[in-house]
Amino acid sequence: MTMSIERYLNFLTEQAARNRTAGETPGSEERRTKLAEAFSRLLGEFPANMDELKPRLLERRECDGYVCEHLEIATLEGLSMTMYVLVPNQPAAAPAPAVIALHGHGYGNREIAGMGPDGSERAGDPGLHKDFAVSLVREGYIVAAPELIGFGERRLAEDKEEGPGKNSCFRLAAHLLMTGRTLAGLRIRETSRVIDYLESRAGVDPNRIAIMGISGGGLVAGFTAALDHRIRCAVVSGYASLFEESILARNHCLDNYIPGILLEAEMPELLGLIAPRGLFLESGNTDRVFPRGAAVKAFGELQSLFAAAGTPDAVLCDFFHGGHEINGGPALAWLRRQLTEPTAVKGGEAG
Repeated sequence: MTMSIERYLNFLTEQAARNRTAGETPGSEERRTKLAEAFSRLLGEFPANMDELKPRLLERRECDGYVCEHLEIATLEGLSMTMYVLVPNQPAAAPAPAVIALHGHGYGNREIAGMGPDGSERAGDPGLHKDFAVSLVREGYIVAAPELIGFGERRLAEDKEEGPGKNSCFRLAAHLLMTGRTLAGLRIRETSRVIDYLESRAGVDPNRIAIMGISGGGLVAGFTAALDHRIRCAVVSGYASLFEESILARNHCLDNYIPGILLEAEMPELLGLIAPRGLFLESGNTDRVFPRGAAVKAFGELQSLFAAAGTPDAVLCDFFHGGHEINGGPALAWLRRQLTEPTAVKGGEAG
């Protein structure tokens, strides 16, 4: 009997699931070590020896309660990354905790820092990002908001001609895939360079560096934290789900696709590499990009994985009423406890 194309696709994902569960026990130390190695390999081979950071200040201006620095650092293989570094007038501690804030699809890092596409102060609706980098600096953290490659000023010239919301994800991802790399891998590697920068910056506590991202920025935040243990804790908004029920259930941006990943793990097990460190998730009940049902399943799997790692209380989820957007309040309260208080944080559902 002829198999429908839809059934064939389901067959492939079911076969991958059977094969990967036939190996080591999820959550075991052996499994975690092998998975981290396989995940890093599937993201693509990038150079181990990075360029010097060579930070260069482009602009500095006073804002309400903080200073906004616009600077540039070298990342890898001749690439450079611009970022906004928001420095609070009254830090939460001395040295101060730091948070890397990662934007999703839109017009780049200005969208999370209270600016319009041209860099001027934005007066209108902050959209799904809710200016969360500004919310973080008002908590007393030093905030690094890098511009992910493919957005804003880090786009291909042809896309800059089509307006601020046009990204370069497809051509970048396709070119990287054809040369044995992934766009997710490049963004993760560049984000690790932001950690390098924060560790080198005076006034930053290198033991209290967190990361927070929304949507595509949630991908980068969660997977950077999974692979780079210098991250103390992570907030992943509008992303934690199951590949099968989100990324493969609709047409997504090509930056989401990692060849062969389902042969190794589903998304929760990758995010589970963050354990025993803290992980906070946000999921809106009307999010159509990463649906609530799959998010609930992912959270359940993460609870089991964190329990297996000996830290069942280190994973928390805010299932809020809203869409594909930052919620903020409970996540900020959780970060405050993670970064400024010595006590442990209880897991489960927020609120």
